[in-house]
Amino acid sequence: MRTGDAERKKAYAARPDEPVASFKLVSTIMPQGSGQQPYTYKVALGIALLLTVVTAALGALPVSIMIAAFAIPIVYIIYLYDVNLWEDEPIPVVAAAFVLTGVLAAVFTWLWKDKLALSLDTIGGNSAGPSGRDLLILLLLVPVVSELIRQIGPLYLASRPRYDDLMDGFTFGVVAGVGYACFETLVLHWGWISGGFAGPGSSAGTWISIVLLHGFIKPLVYGSATGLAGAEFSGLGEGYDGFTPRWVAGLIQAMAVNALFQGGVYLLGFVGGHGSTIGSILGVVWGLLLLGALIIRVRTVLHKGLLEAALESAARGGSNHASGDLAFCSRCEMPLLPHSDFCSACGNSVRSVPKSARGMAAPTAAPTAATTGETQA
Repeated sequence: MRTGDAERKKAYAARPDEPVASFKLVSTIMPQGSGQQPYTYKVALGIALLLTVVTAALGALPVSIMIAAFAIPIVYIIYLYDVNLWEDEPIPVVAAAFVLTGVLAAVFTWLWKDKLALSLDTIGGNSAGPSGRDLLILLLLVPVVSELIRQIGPLYLASRPRYDDLMDGFTFGVVAGVGYACFETLVLHWGWISGGFAGPGSSAGTWISIVLLHGFIKPLVYGSATGLAGAEFSGLGEGYDGFTPRWVAGLIQAMAVNALFQGGVYLLGFVGGHGSTIGSILGVVWGLLLLGALIIRVRTVLHKGLLEAALESAARGGSNHASGDLAFCSRCEMPLLPHSDFCSACGNSVRSVPKSARGMAAPTAAPTAATTGETQA
């Protein structure tokens, strides 16, 4: 009403001080914690990234790959516990979406890598050049089957009445995506893990590029794409939307992103010759481009979903998500109006706040004259 921008493009619903079109990673994949302590997750990811690069440069490949594989899943699980997203049931929720997906990912990756005799082990691993058979596996079989595997846990959980919110569906998808990437990386590079330390050398650039791509970029690409499909399955309003055309479109989009990632990294790996560092670096650049486009897409979908959900609940006469008792915004700590979907002070979405914090009771201290005047104003 103040700016004439009905779509609020300059105020992301989960973080109003950021525009919708932004590459802010934490507020995109961790919206429930972005308003309270975003730097905690940034620092954790930064430390994991630094350790990965240093150990890879020193030739400690088993250590580097293990850190890269588990860094983002561990940080994300800590984030889920930190915000107490599902109150008293975090363990079965995380286990269903992460462990189940991880086990299926390990089995399927082993099948297409070893049993189908794919002619590569790492980026550019086939010295004979690109293979049409490999491309069919990486562009068709792997994207379709792997995305269907990643959908199992999120769809089961999002179909339960307690977890049918748009933000829940997105979070389940991210958990499944990073879990799949973790176990896929372990299977693909098990030869490096069991091969021992390589020692620093001329291949350090290739090693660093590979662990960055598979340990940090890939899980974010998988998680964002699967999260978008999960959000479409949950949909808006009361209950989950289910297998709608929007979910089908989200599923196809996730498969297409997976195909672009796998195929692009495979082909770029041959630039500069067998095992070239240039090809590895180009694979990282390609992954970053896809991830950047996905982040913008995720922010657009979540932002629009939060706004539409607020309008729907207002049309019904009140939100089913915000508490009717006096509560306070988790970001600016101003009072929330009863049954509101957004903070009227900063515009933060109540739906991007953990459910356990939505009914936060008001302090018992009596308000001062100054705060009373501000509230009335």
